[in-house]
Amino acid sequence: RKCDVVNRGISGYNTRWAKLILPRLITESTSANSIAAVTIFFGANDSALKELNPKQHVPLEEYAANLKSMVQYLKSVDITADKIILITPPPLQESAWEKACLAKGEKLNRCNATTGQYAQACVQVAGECGTDVLDLWTLMQKSQDFSSYLSDGLHLSTKGNSFLAAQLWSRLENKLSALPSLLPYWRDVDHTNPEASLL
Repeated sequence: RKCDVVNRGISGYNTRWAKLILPRLITESTSANSIAAVTIFFGANDSALKELNPKQHVPLEEYAANLKSMVQYLKSVDITADKIILITPPPLQESAWEKACLAKGEKLNRCNATTGQYAQACVQVAGECGTDVLDLWTLMQKSQDFSSYLSDGLHLSTKGNSFLAAQLWSRLENKLSALPSLLPYWRDVDHTNPEASLL
């Protein structure tokens, strides 16, 4: 009742491409006052190994620079740092992802240690830019067997999405608690004359 969620999850994209399309997703005419939070969740594709997946790979330094550029763009359209949450890539479960790659006739094109470097860079950028960060790579690996968070070793499973949502909610809750409800609580609707409460 407080916000609309606008999801622009774009399969296969990396920060090099996202940086270019961000101004189309959040334009200068977007009212910054109407935005409660913006999440930026990239790195799983950027961290693909260059020699095996050159199309999606983005070098580590450029990845960090692209994240900074996206944060700077958001700030330039008056979205303050306290409204921005960077999310690191999740960990990679290599054996499961290798299986998925082999099924497509490809070699394992990512590794968890490399993804971890990108996650670390994301955390560092958040610190430098003064934004919040959700370090999914580290948090998910606190569980001894994090493979249940991933459907194929790379993409989030239902459990992984629930984990992300819970972690994200803890960061959003205080940003949203002060916002007014857009519609009344159901118990406050006059059931004999709903128009009086809802129109």
